[in-house]
Amino acid sequence: MIIQMAPLEGITTYIYRRAYNHHLGDIDLYYIPFISLSGEKVFNHKEKAELSAENNANMKVIPQVITNSAADVLSVEKKFKEMGYDEININLGCPSGTVTPKGRGSGMLRDPMKMDMFLGEVFEKTTAKVSVKTRIGYDSPDEWEDLLKIYNKYPISELIIHARVRQDFYKNTPNMDAFEYAVKNSKNPLCYNGDINSVQDYISLKERFPDVDSVMLGRGLLTNPFLVENIRMYDKSGEAGSEPWIISPENVTRLQAFHDEIYQGYKSILSGDRNLLFKMKEFWRYMVCIMPDAEKHDKKIKKMTNAAEYSAYVGSMFGALK
Repeated sequence: MIIQMAPLEGITTYIYRRAYNHHLGDIDLYYIPFISLSGEKVFNHKEKAELSAENNANMKVIPQVITNSAADVLSVEKKFKEMGYDEININLGCPSGTVTPKGRGSGMLRDPMKMDMFLGEVFEKTTAKVSVKTRIGYDSPDEWEDLLKIYNKYPISELIIHARVRQDFYKNTPNMDAFEYAVKNSKNPLCYNGDINSVQDYISLKERFPDVDSVMLGRGLLTNPFLVENIRMYDKSGEAGSEPWIISPENVTRLQAFHDEIYQGYKSILSGDRNLLFKMKEFWRYMVCIMPDAEKHDKKIKKMTNAAEYSAYVGSMFGALK
């Protein structure tokens, strides 16, 4: 199984990716959270850091872009190639209210004709591989059949399907019937994305779609960083193992080292306790769920304003598990 880490804006930064690869690893492919394109692209400092070969060493990484202009994709393609990237991922799935009104992300799904023209120009002129991350519609899954017909017109290197419509955001249950339609009718390689939060979720996917060989993990992986390891264990042995994670002194040590590298990474580039703790609170918004006494830790961390106090508290939290 090819396992990919989803690009989550502001969370799966190079600092997170690098720490994950260092301490947990076994991810086949990482995506750089979307880079917004509008006209001739000049990368800012943050984007340069995300794209830097040094910051993505020993990882296979693909940049993701969000735009409704084929000219912008073709323009940035040259810059990506100079940086060593030969594939671009186009985001047609982001449901954000700051993105969709501009006809970007899943907002493009509202206008299939425009989407068709956009993809037609990209694939007519690009020399890079292009993958697409999409949802199954904007308002209704009834849109999916026509959208897939458009995708089938182009040699997409991989069609990553988040099996929800835009109006779902991240609520409701992924529409597995819509994904099944794609499995039966897509002319392009597929990757499944959406609510793989446990090994059992992965098993259910494999039982229904045994020929699907690529999955993208997002919030489930952020919540349980050992999810990939547990999936690999299942694929090898046929046993689901312990969930949500294997509580052992060795794994607590690895988890703490993972956290500490992220903490030190942000500390080195952010100024002030407020900015540092904002990033770490984002981190714990997900991962606190797998900790014993999660509710207590969640409340405590959310209230913290002092980095030294935070560091001491988290160190004691991990220490109590060893």
